[in-house]
Amino acid sequence: MKVTLTKAEARASWIRAQRLDQVEPFGRGSQATRAAVEHLGYVQIDTINVIERSHHHILYNRIPKYRRTDLQTAQSIDKSVIEYWTHALSYVPSCDLKFFLPAMKSSQREPGQWLASVKPAELRKVLSLIRDEGPISIRDIDDDVLVEKNHPWASRKPSKKALQFGFYSGQLVVNERIGMLKKYELIDRHFGWSVNKRPRPATEREVIAYRLDRALRSQSLVSLDSICHLNPKKKPQVEKMINARVKQGELIEVSVAGLEKMRFWQTPAEFEARRPIEGEQTHLLSPFDPLVIQRKRLHAFFDYEHRFEAYLPKPRRMFGYFALPVIVADKVVAAIDLKTDRDAQKLLIQQWSWVNRAKSSKIKTLIETELHRFQTFQLCK
Repeated sequence: MKVTLTKAEARASWIRAQRLDQVEPFGRGSQATRAAVEHLGYVQIDTINVIERSHHHILYNRIPKYRRTDLQTAQSIDKSVIEYWTHALSYVPSCDLKFFLPAMKSSQREPGQWLASVKPAELRKVLSLIRDEGPISIRDIDDDVLVEKNHPWASRKPSKKALQFGFYSGQLVVNERIGMLKKYELIDRHFGWSVNKRPRPATEREVIAYRLDRALRSQSLVSLDSICHLNPKKKPQVEKMINARVKQGELIEVSVAGLEKMRFWQTPAEFEARRPIEGEQTHLLSPFDPLVIQRKRLHAFFDYEHRFEAYLPKPRRMFGYFALPVIVADKVVAAIDLKTDRDAQKLLIQQWSWVNRAKSSKIKTLIETELHRFQTFQLCK
């Protein structure tokens, strides 16, 4: 039996699942960081720093008292989060590591075009160096025979690819970040594992169930596209599991008014708990926020088509170099292009674009209040 939600109810379900409807849903400190990453499933890392980098920005929006050192503590001391690949390089919960071990083993067998050139001797070199000297970054390796770069993001040091191969194959873990500089450690030593204490890799079925459950937790209303974002090969397996859960009464198929051509599913409890968003929570969202990164879903739910224009020539930009969607309650009301002038200690508004005919003095005041709070976060040491 298919049930129906209005688009407003669908938006509200997603916003609540993302914990953007509450003031302090995860508490404070490194434990709040752990709880937020565990709930969301991943927090995407990005290198652009025209404002604060995306991983800090995403956490700030859900942890009002968030400090950058909280993520450092969670990663390096508590070891409750690790870095690995989801649809992009992200922080993921350490407690979910077993679901990433199959991908790590696969990367060891088939490293892909980028890492296939790593020679066994190069990998042995970096593993031995870390084993003897402790965690290292690429800057600590000074005896490489330099080569020409074949990509803008490449390095002249062959050891960089060797470190990356060790990371993707699960032999190394990033145990600390200093800015965007990564320090690598042996994964067994990082977690204090003995050989017989390593977690068991999840089965393929367990990985599929994990992907589905992660999406249900962080999205509430799911589709095959939203569960398998940038990984369409998994759709047949995910759909088979969804159908089984529907037969068992664990999921129901949901139609969204105005989006009848799209198929969605939700737990019966989430459907019964539907309610409008209360209050006027205001957020300046990162372009890499889980609510924004799936552009087609964002457009379908919010009637707002976000454009990431950092790589476009200036004449072709509509919202600006690094525009942030602004959400008030359950609507995207503006896109604001910001830049942090760290020398002058100011947050600069490069461009302010109203969307969805939302312009009003009340909404402008709400956004300005959040801009002041965001500036304080941007400029604090």
